[in-house]
Amino acid sequence: MRFAGKCVVVLGGNAGIGLAAARLFRAEGAKLALTGRNRETLAAAAAECEALGIASDMGEPAQSRAAMAEIERELGGIDVLFVNAGVGGFAPVEAVTEEFWDGIHSVNLRGAFFAIQAALPLLRDGGSIVITGSIGSVAAVPGNVAYAAAKAGLRAMARILAKELLPRRIRVNLVSPGPTDTEIFKRGASAEEIAGMRTMLSGVVPIGRMGTSDEIAHAVLFLASQEASFINGIDLYVDGGCVELG
Repeated sequence: MRFAGKCVVVLGGNAGIGLAAARLFRAEGAKLALTGRNRETLAAAAAECEALGIASDMGEPAQSRAAMAEIERELGGIDVLFVNAGVGGFAPVEAVTEEFWDGIHSVNLRGAFFAIQAALPLLRDGGSIVITGSIGSVAAVPGNVAYAAAKAGLRAMARILAKELLPRRIRVNLVSPGPTDTEIFKRGASAEEIAGMRTMLSGVVPIGRMGTSDEIAHAVLFLASQEASFINGIDLYVDGGCVELG
């Protein structure tokens, strides 16, 4: 019950890693607010986790500000902010358009920054911010230039946030997953394509398999908790050894 009586906000908490983390936070006593773009999955997640569900697109800063205003009205201050919402997309350098680039960066970097900025007045001193990064920020994966650049920017942003928030004792850390078995890589793919992708991704992980949403979520809860009270500004790779052993 590390989060008993604590208010935890999960941006992008309606599926995948965000939902896995929301379930664990709730099991440890947290009062929850979840955001997401898909109203149907958001409603289901909010009901399951007994949470305040707020439809919000992190790519639109005005919606993030409105979400924070609703959280303040309904729940008061925030003890833990988990910034998990994000979008992906692959394209070789010559095929990257301005629209493709902006679509990824508007959520993964620009949207994340302005969502955190909107949350700062609500964050209680001594609180915690955890951000979902990616090993893509340090891995030279062909076709991943737009996503990798956004996540690398997110890493730089987190370090500066951690430094600026030191007077308030608010810790800021990243969790960077490796290949993880979530819905993102399955969207629009056939069962055969999904199986092939899973085999391919498992083959690049030294531990020999993809990670699960729960495995990433457990790392999120650790960094958000007082167990990590002496950890600040890190990028924790939860990747089966991809970065260090690959």
